[in-house]
Amino acid sequence: MTEKYVVAIDQGTTSTRCIVFDRRGQLVSMAQQEHRQYFPRPGWAEHDAMEIWRNVERLAPRALRQAGVTLDQVAAVGIANQRETTVIWDKHTGVPAGRAITWQDTRTSSLVHALSENSADVSEISGLPLMTYFSGPRLRWMLDQTPGLHQRAARGELLCGTMETWLIWNLTGGRRHVTDVTNASRTMLLDIHSLDWSSKAIDFFGIPHAMLPEVRPSIGDFGTASHAFPGVRIGAALGDQQAALFGQTCFTAGEAKCTYGTGSFLLLNTGPELVASNNGLLSTVAYQIAGSPAAYALEGSIAITGSLVQWFRDQLELISSAPEIETLARTVTDNGGCYIVPAFSGLYAPHWRSEARGVIVGLTSYITKGHLARAVLEATAWQTREVVDAMNANSGLGLSTLKVDGGMTADNLLMQMIADVLDVPLVRPLAVETVSLGAAYAAGLAVGYWPDLDGLRRNWHIAGQWMPAMDPGIRAAEYANWRRAVERTFDWIQPA
Repeated sequence: MTEKYVVAIDQGTTSTRCIVFDRRGQLVSMAQQEHRQYFPRPGWAEHDAMEIWRNVERLAPRALRQAGVTLDQVAAVGIANQRETTVIWDKHTGVPAGRAITWQDTRTSSLVHALSENSADVSEISGLPLMTYFSGPRLRWMLDQTPGLHQRAARGELLCGTMETWLIWNLTGGRRHVTDVTNASRTMLLDIHSLDWSSKAIDFFGIPHAMLPEVRPSIGDFGTASHAFPGVRIGAALGDQQAALFGQTCFTAGEAKCTYGTGSFLLLNTGPELVASNNGLLSTVAYQIAGSPAAYALEGSIAITGSLVQWFRDQLELISSAPEIETLARTVTDNGGCYIVPAFSGLYAPHWRSEARGVIVGLTSYITKGHLARAVLEATAWQTREVVDAMNANSGLGLSTLKVDGGMTADNLLMQMIADVLDVPLVRPLAVETVSLGAAYAAGLAVGYWPDLDGLRRNWHIAGQWMPAMDPGIRAAEYANWRRAVERTFDWIQPA
């Protein structure tokens, strides 16, 4: 019998990867290609959607060749994608109407401010606060700023979507214009209760309905590829953080994971019942298997974590490589009274203060670069604590263990810090590529490659664990100092 495999397309913020997984959930091969980042103005962040699609076309055969796998051995393809990044393209030619606007972009600040007085109903429908983070304001901005674009969209000449929609449309040769419930739930246009587009939200943002994709379950049938993987079924699509939740096998209410990358994203599975957030979290869809009710999640999105280490390396030039920050931080035993709050583009969960900007507080002549390095790492730990506190208050579930993944989990000092400030164990799985693995698991489940969720759980194995060891008095005092530092970031940018 010929061995079968599942392929994940992991379309991220800085690169795209094609990864081949076997039946045990083990990585067989990986091909990766970075794409260019465009920053044409302060606060603007863009990608070339055509470049990203061309990268997928190049990566697909490379990943299969490295694995020694032929197309007929690929059981299914799953897609995980950077969420909220939005693109508009011509329905007939497939040419984008402009660059994709990424999730990091804040150009819609003025629009969001203008719309905010009347946004309460839309926030209740979508489960999301009105912020520059989400796709709805971006679509409105793109339609408003490009002459004739709104009229073309109303005539049905244009299509739009997040990156999984764009990739599926190209993979299927333009035959499928679809999105999944996890990505749709990040647009502010989806009724998070009915899991279909909300006419009220669409009208609020002034988006022509004809340009929106069909909403489908995350795990099911997204068509058969005619490009990149011709003849292979596309079995799943999930936003990257929901894919990581799935890859961490957090299938039960109360299970949570946090992915530590450029930003950090903590998701708590809340089960089939939607838990509305009143503590600065996002109510979002975790995943939906075709034919079954959706699973929901509470999410705490932290904008700046790994990118703070990059800033410390590239802008301050205090280290020459990211791993060096752990060594430097270990040269001191505490932060020396210094705290860094990285509100570079505002604060996300649980504050949602788009006008906030970063601060370094507590500076004295005693502070060394070692103290600054420690403050950089602690910023990620304390931001995680803020989100977990909000989740515990909101869900009533009480976090007992946090599963972690992402590049920053290689920093053992940071992981210990997080365990200390949360006062719960952290566990890291053997499989480090949990976003890609989640997309592969979901696609394989859709075609019967894996029989059920229990089969996926059996593939999960622990690789590392950190137990809390901080004195409760020190924890409380340090957290109080952190919260005072956060308050210093508020109201820095005034509306124009």
